[in-house]
Amino acid sequence: MSISNKVIGRVLSVDNFRVFIKIDEDLRGSYTSGVNDIYEVARINSYLIIPVGSGRVVALISRVTMKEELEFDKNTTSITLPTSARYVSATMLGTIDKDGNDEKFIQGVYNFPTLDNPVWYVTEKDLRHIFDDKQDTSNINFEKDFYLPIGTSPAFSNYKVKICPDQFFVKHAAILGNTGSGKSCTFTSIIRNLFKYDYKGSKLENAHFVIFDTNGEYKDAFLPDSFKLTEKEDAKELGLINAYYYGGDEKVQVPYWFMNWKDAKYLFNPSEGTQAPVLNRAIGLAKNEQESEVLSVLPKYLCTDIEKILECTTEELKKRTWDGGGSWQWKDNNEVMNIGRAIEKYDSELGNEILSLSDRNNFNDALKQDPIRTKIRDLFKLANKKAEERQITSEQNIDLPTWFSYQELCTKFIDAAIDQEGQNNNRIAEFVSTLRLRMRSFLNDKRMAIPLMLKNSNAANKDILAHFIAFTLGDFNRYFKGEANKSFVENYNDTAYCQDKTRTNQITIVDVSQLPFEVLETVTALLGRLIIEFVSHFLPEQRGKYPIVIVLEEAQNYIAEKKESVAKTVFERIAREGRKYGISLVVCSQRPSELSKTVLSQCNSFVIHRLQNPEDQKYIKGLVSSANADILDQLPIIPQQHAIITGDCVRTPIQVKIDSVNPTPNSHNPKYVDNWLTDLKIPYEDTCNRWLGKLSPKEAE
Repeated sequence: MSISNKVIGRVLSVDNFRVFIKIDEDLRGSYTSGVNDIYEVARINSYLIIPVGSGRVVALISRVTMKEELEFDKNTTSITLPTSARYVSATMLGTIDKDGNDEKFIQGVYNFPTLDNPVWYVTEKDLRHIFDDKQDTSNINFEKDFYLPIGTSPAFSNYKVKICPDQFFVKHAAILGNTGSGKSCTFTSIIRNLFKYDYKGSKLENAHFVIFDTNGEYKDAFLPDSFKLTEKEDAKELGLINAYYYGGDEKVQVPYWFMNWKDAKYLFNPSEGTQAPVLNRAIGLAKNEQESEVLSVLPKYLCTDIEKILECTTEELKKRTWDGGGSWQWKDNNEVMNIGRAIEKYDSELGNEILSLSDRNNFNDALKQDPIRTKIRDLFKLANKKAEERQITSEQNIDLPTWFSYQELCTKFIDAAIDQEGQNNNRIAEFVSTLRLRMRSFLNDKRMAIPLMLKNSNAANKDILAHFIAFTLGDFNRYFKGEANKSFVENYNDTAYCQDKTRTNQITIVDVSQLPFEVLETVTALLGRLIIEFVSHFLPEQRGKYPIVIVLEEAQNYIAEKKESVAKTVFERIAREGRKYGISLVVCSQRPSELSKTVLSQCNSFVIHRLQNPEDQKYIKGLVSSANADILDQLPIIPQQHAIITGDCVRTPIQVKIDSVNPTPNSHNPKYVDNWLTDLKIPYEDTCNRWLGKLSPKEAE
């Protein structure tokens, strides 16, 4: 075919990324015929080719207009009939250029068209380059190539839209759109295609996905009842994934001793002035198991008393009686005796020396006092040094996930912390009493006690950190099946939903839909923090070798921009630092404008469904390249199951019809009329019994 036969118009204007084109007047329809086929001329989301030098610029049609123009004959006063002129606005996406002996589509434009530049229609050869329709997949570069099909192009239904999974996950991704637009189905479809793909004859077998399922949707998508599916291939895929479901009513439990100080402070909400310092010290003592050493740390007021005994300032000399020889005496040895007895229970040696000083024989003899006072001074320095060392250890260990007794924290360790705080400990105890009552009430509050394991805090669970993290990442059956202690298995590893109990569960669905709002953020933040702190302790050569993906469904519950919370702090840290450790986020939300700007700004791939809220549309346009603004104008009218994909994961921004998936997540709309037409019985009694923590009549039997 001659080049002139491919021309359909001319360039009228060019800016940084947009061209304005006039279609040739002799083309009256939306198509033109060529040697091999019929080709589109001007349709939204179709492509145009602009030859520039040795390459061909690819432009996406974003606007089509028609104007009627009247023509005047200068030699006569007659007016001809109006003619119609058609114009196209298109966004330049990339360039098809030489790659050795072949051609390749490269995102970006480095050689811009000129005015009156010819414009061609797009051919099948061009489309194969744009969609990277390779027949040979044996030499795929997993880090750079776009090879994983996730859907089809609405404009070119014969072509699959492909992403690069490494690029999709490595720099975080966001799946956004109004409720009911298909976000959960999109994520499910991408993950199912990921596990379905043939990677040079291999399948994924060591992936780690942790889904925080706020709505309880994903069990149906990855763990349908009994795996009895109509399609054998679907059952085979799910068998490869071997997902694990951790959740449901009273199932999600995270040990409270894994909390750090920020978690505890957020959960117990102590007042800053008095309660927070006492709680901080109490947790430090409890986590360091300093039951026998609690009494060895001298209270502040006793330290002050010892200093008064040792110092010889003018003010102190006024309290003493002089004799004629220049020696001095305490007016009353009872004060020193009381100090010695008080100190004795904290430091027996130091207390005994002070009691020795208060003895009448020594108390009234300056010569005998001096060596005793010297020994007191030395013991006091030693006690202070030990106290400083223990305080440093306590401050370091308070954030470590080490076991301690919650019940003893509420009693003995808070008492010890109060005792160390000051002489007015009765007053401090009064201030702390409300905190203590709140902490004790959690023991009897089913909503709090069960998710945080407050009642199941026996010492048999103290060494389960490695087991719990492996369980959360789906590796428990693989690494600990032969040595896991019985307590952990009974509490967590109910593998009823796992097809294969001997291998890795590549997806862990943490169903937090039943968690009360009071602990939802605490539990999710705690799990997220355990994961990133775990991988941050890998050796340098191990970092990034065990990639983990955390999925935040309904992410506005965890990372709302206008709300400070422990969850927001944790996931913002993962967004900033996760890449170097091999942890990525997939953020799913219906209100992107309400999400943490820190998290979304770190996302480099976006799958955007229909968004009708103007604030959300504006916010999304501010996040992505301005070159994609034209295609994002379609957000309010995108059909269900369709999305716009932009960012590092795709070769070029594109609208895609996401592949259907079976089974789907349980996110279907309620059938109002159908259900209103049937005589369904509402389970009032059973529901209220579950609400109140009681057994239903059937369960009681």
